[in-house]
Amino acid sequence: MAIGSNDLKIANLDAMDNEQLAAQIKKSKEELFNLRFQSATDQLDNHGRLKAVRKDIARIETVLRERELGIRSLPEVVAPAAAKKSDKKSDKKADKKDDKKEAKSKKEDK
Repeated sequence: MAIGSNDLKIANLDAMDNEQLAAQIKKSKEELFNLRFQSATDQLDNHGRLKAVRKDIARIETVLRERELGIRSLPEVVAPAAAKKSDKKSDKKADKKDDKKEAKSKKEDK
């Protein structure tokens, strides 16, 4: 079983842009600070959460560094890519219809 938050898996981190990752690091570091404070005052119930948050921070920083080095790419916007595919299909259909119309007009001319 992996240690860490379920929403901070690599697949989810890949979908985030650098600004979202920076915000997530800030949030995780604040949580880590609070957990350390609770641990120092003997108020922490789940000591495993300290390890999980540290690993989450390391995972986020790794993704950012890999993007910086060019090992991992920035997330692509999915909606325009899907629209381009559908446009290509509709363009092909339109081209076929135009070809059929041209063929009919040539037959009628003869």
